[in-house]
Amino acid sequence: MPLIRECQFALARKQYLAKVRRDRYIRDDISCGIVDCKLCLDVWNLNLINLDKVRRSPSKVVDSRHILLLDTNIIRHQVDVLTDERFSNIIICNTVLKELKQCFGHRIFRTFFTDEKKTIYIFKNEFFRGTCIIRNSEETIDERNDRAIRHAAMWYRDHLKQLDSDVTVVLLSDDEQMVQRAVDEGLLAFTLEFYVSGFDDSAPLLDKFWRGESKKRFFSEGGALFDQHLTVEEMKLGLANGLYKLGTFQVSRENYLEAHVNLEDEQERPIFIEGLLNFNRALQNDVVVVQMLPENEWSCPASVLRLQEFESEYFLEKSEAEDRARRLSNARTRGDIEPTGKVVGIWHRACRTICGVLEPASSTISNQRLFTPSDRRLPRVLLDLSETAHLVDQRIVATIDCWPISSRYPIGHFVRELGKIGDRQTENAALLLEHDVPHQCFSKSVLDCLPEVPWTITEKDLQEREDLRHLTICSVDPPGCTDIDDALHCVQLVNGNFEVGVHIADVSHFVIPNSALDQEAANRGTTVYLVDQRIDMLPDLLSSKLCSLLAENDRFAFSVIWELDRNAKVLKCRFCKSIIRSAMALTYADAQSRLDDPNMNDAVTLTLRNLNNLSKLLKKRRLERGALTLASTEIRFDIDSETLDLIEVQAKQMFETNSMVEEFMLLANITVAEKIYTEFPQVALLRRHPPPPVSSYEPVVKAASRLGFELVVDRGGKALADSLNTAVLETNPYFNTMLRMLTTRCMTQALYFCSGSVPKELYTHFGLASPIYTHFTSPIRRYADLVVHRLLSAALDPSRIVPSMLDRRRLELLCQNLNYRHRMAQYAGRASVSLNTHLFFKNRLEQLEAYVLFVRRNALQLLIPKYGLESFIFYDQAPCNTITYDDDECCLRAGEITIRNFDPLLVQVCVDESVPHRPKLQVKLVKPFISGFSVDPLPVQQISKTVENNLEKADEQPQRTGKRILNHVGDEEDGKKRREDVSHALATD
Repeated sequence: MPLIRECQFALARKQYLAKVRRDRYIRDDISCGIVDCKLCLDVWNLNLINLDKVRRSPSKVVDSRHILLLDTNIIRHQVDVLTDERFSNIIICNTVLKELKQCFGHRIFRTFFTDEKKTIYIFKNEFFRGTCIIRNSEETIDERNDRAIRHAAMWYRDHLKQLDSDVTVVLLSDDEQMVQRAVDEGLLAFTLEFYVSGFDDSAPLLDKFWRGESKKRFFSEGGALFDQHLTVEEMKLGLANGLYKLGTFQVSRENYLEAHVNLEDEQERPIFIEGLLNFNRALQNDVVVVQMLPENEWSCPASVLRLQEFESEYFLEKSEAEDRARRLSNARTRGDIEPTGKVVGIWHRACRTICGVLEPASSTISNQRLFTPSDRRLPRVLLDLSETAHLVDQRIVATIDCWPISSRYPIGHFVRELGKIGDRQTENAALLLEHDVPHQCFSKSVLDCLPEVPWTITEKDLQEREDLRHLTICSVDPPGCTDIDDALHCVQLVNGNFEVGVHIADVSHFVIPNSALDQEAANRGTTVYLVDQRIDMLPDLLSSKLCSLLAENDRFAFSVIWELDRNAKVLKCRFCKSIIRSAMALTYADAQSRLDDPNMNDAVTLTLRNLNNLSKLLKKRRLERGALTLASTEIRFDIDSETLDLIEVQAKQMFETNSMVEEFMLLANITVAEKIYTEFPQVALLRRHPPPPVSSYEPVVKAASRLGFELVVDRGGKALADSLNTAVLETNPYFNTMLRMLTTRCMTQALYFCSGSVPKELYTHFGLASPIYTHFTSPIRRYADLVVHRLLSAALDPSRIVPSMLDRRRLELLCQNLNYRHRMAQYAGRASVSLNTHLFFKNRLEQLEAYVLFVRRNALQLLIPKYGLESFIFYDQAPCNTITYDDDECCLRAGEITIRNFDPLLVQVCVDESVPHRPKLQVKLVKPFISGFSVDPLPVQQISKTVENNLEKADEQPQRTGKRILNHVGDEEDGKKRREDVSHALATD
């Protein structure tokens, strides 16, 4: 087999040139991808393109039937156009794939490549004798790759002629020079825009075009509003010399004119960025290069609530010089100034699909329209649209193409419409897209990996597993849970000790490494729980049936079994693959009622009582080590089972049994983490929670100190936990909960990582006060747990080791994806709760108790506990002029009335639909009454009538539908999360 060896110089991480050698083995047996081709050897039976089924040309610019060969930039920039059903029978060279993998955000191309409605063949041109080329000394890498793509197109042209086919090959590129060279070489080649212009009804598709370069040229004619970004070489040199810093750009949710750049070193203080000019066209989640400002120009957050949707004009800067000078003078006196910088370059853009709405047209002449993203941290975007009348009341999808230095707004293009604003299905689709949640149906190749039904346990299975079906095992989960990951047993031994077992669904038995099912699960990373639906990581046959530990069904499990003494100290531990039969599937409430009923003494109840007693001892020891108990707003939705209408929203009830299950899941995760790290110290998948920088606690420390409480944040988790426990106000029973909620927001994100990539001293999980931790107990809904199961299985039996398990680089990349998917799933869940709360208040006015989280310079930031809702009341534009902000005390004053952090208020809540395309939740102050600002309280009769109507709706729904259901998917996720993270905090785990 011939070998091609190529050498080139590349810039290494340490900023020196390194010689890189790449070998390619050239083959003759690579197929063209055409079905029944007489000239090629289809050794692997991978041919996809049937020439007999190639349709007539969809474009008038080409007369003949043809297949398409695409270059890199077409896919990179125009993937939204290529999703049109008229693009099919496509050849992608592996030269193109290689270039795409080097693009940041190449994940977005996955949907295009896996679309089963299209016929796409990956041609290994770099390894085929007929198409491989060697780079010339005078060529750049891009020129070499363009030539490789053209060479492949010429080979297909000649190959099709040899087959005497009337089908030809058409090369599409956005590079006009590339097209011209292809034409000069005798190829049929067009720009994509010219090709699409030949389609019938091409206008809607032309609206979707990426026009980055043309827009840059158009806007370059105007005066510059922003500084030019540094070149890649300038950024690399400045980073190497320590002149610049690299980090992730995070815009404040409370003020779109403020941001922080989180640096690579987790313990280094984030850099504050103030104002759009200093943002310099950086967008949320971009990786940016920052230059520090001189210390005399350092600033601090303005304590102002500023949201784009509440501002009539999108100015580059606000005329607030006098207020800013006074604020900064006070901040310097208090020592509140933060390290401040400006963005000088974009290391890479965070590729994103944006959902939002079109703003009303300001002119009937221009085709340009402003698009407002749903994510308030993103700027408005300028779109070119030929037709807009049908999009006025629609939620639409757009993509940002570029942001020229002379443009006030970034430039983008329309992708598609999702549906009518306010429609539940439309809004769910929007939040799934916004949070990059894969939610397409499972492909045929994935479903083909599933076991045949009916599935039965074989004699071989019995021989390879420990039979634990004689034990009294039960599961305890939220109501309506169908994907039951875990079950428990507890038996008192003759010596007085206890045998306790945690039995976890053995998903690894059904998901074979590197199969299509495994690859899909790895990409999805986690099951996503919305209020009214669940986006599964695995197909339903596995998640809700064969893997789920359903009662009275034989199931495969992976068991962790301990011997504990009466003080819940671990004496022995073992692991085994098992077969179990759960005696009962209980809800938390069912299990609690058994614990509380002294007349119940059956085997399941006795098991629960022993488990509960041991769990209390485990929890006591864990808290003594410094584990945190934080808080978050937790509500549940009662939903009509047929119409999915919201009936009621209420706070979730917690039971002892929640904590009971949580303790043993934590113990199992820690025990397994220790085992896999011992056996695989370089490639164990673990989870760590870095301690937050002390500076991140500043808002909550100041809020507590104003009420006389000192939060100890610089002496570890135990000191923090103790100081939180003592911060209690008898006059405000909700104060401690709010303080814990604010502390939760100071936490860093917990992260999956490869053990060989991080120093051991950084393994610790701060929130759980554990030196080592992993996720083992939820493999049905988390891919990380599935990987851990495979590692544990290999630790017990080395013959089960798969080579890919030992690939450290592969595990590092997997952890990056899992962290991303986990974070997006959390955000999607929160967005779903927010969406449904807004829908709940449509056509409804309620008077509710609220608490002040923060007093801002222009607004009160509130928490409404009944609905777990956060909102705000602006007072800076109130008709009365008696309201002032006290900068020294950080409070609001109106005559004799003073409003401080954590104060209780009475408010009215409704939905404001005065702007039809952008309805928003509106909160008005009732008490304390401030003349000219507060609204009159609702009459008692109206409040009573509202409550009565709500109760009537709740009572009527079951009669109409036959049943009233709890939102089981949302409750299910929260219940399971609670087991995995003692803090109960989304921020940590």
